[in-house]
Amino acid sequence: MKYRILSKPSYSLLEFELESGDEIQAETGAMVYMRNVELKTEMKGGLFGGLKRSLLGGESFFVNRFVSKGKGLLGLAPPYQGDITYIPVSGRLFAQSGAFLASSPDINIDTKWGGRRTFFAGEGLFLLKLEGDGDVWLSSFGGIESIDVDGTLKVDTGHIVAFEETLSFNIARAGGLKATLLSGEGLVAEFKGTGKVWIQTRSVGEYLGWLSSLLPKDKGN
Repeated sequence: MKYRILSKPSYSLLEFELESGDEIQAETGAMVYMRNVELKTEMKGGLFGGLKRSLLGGESFFVNRFVSKGKGLLGLAPPYQGDITYIPVSGRLFAQSGAFLASSPDINIDTKWGGRRTFFAGEGLFLLKLEGDGDVWLSSFGGIESIDVDGTLKVDTGHIVAFEETLSFNIARAGGLKATLLSGEGLVAEFKGTGKVWIQTRSVGEYLGWLSSLLPKDKGN
């Protein structure tokens, strides 16, 4: 199937040109337009799988299936402004909660406990585990860039989109105690090994903090 990503990187939209029988699974609410495409909604992985994705993984309880009935056209977009990237998967890919936008139907979407090391990261305790052989499209707040890791790499926890299973990680301070408390950098994920990390150029948490600083303060009566 053919795809293209339009309006990058700030207001990206994912468009598919589908042949008869082609299928895309996507996050609910992502459809912008479609032609000659049938929409089916299901709980992939059953009730328990849907609950895990919804309660733990930050995704919808249901997954939408778009099946082409001829020469189909399908447009998808995330709910927030930002970028979309394509990642071919053969094995496992781990992503932050809420990053999944769409995939080929043979990709299984599950959740993975991030371990106690993620407890203080402030970005959620669970990761999305995307497993199988197929195509995945992820979205982010801000632009998306990939970084090749051969050794170690520290990434602010609010800027992680996804990483390959060949990498391990731990949560650590950005610097010494004084730097962590005063620099505004806080905690980072320290990746080790060889593989790719995808980062987003903006942090939702930092953006919300900036917006909050602009709101008028209530000085009382």
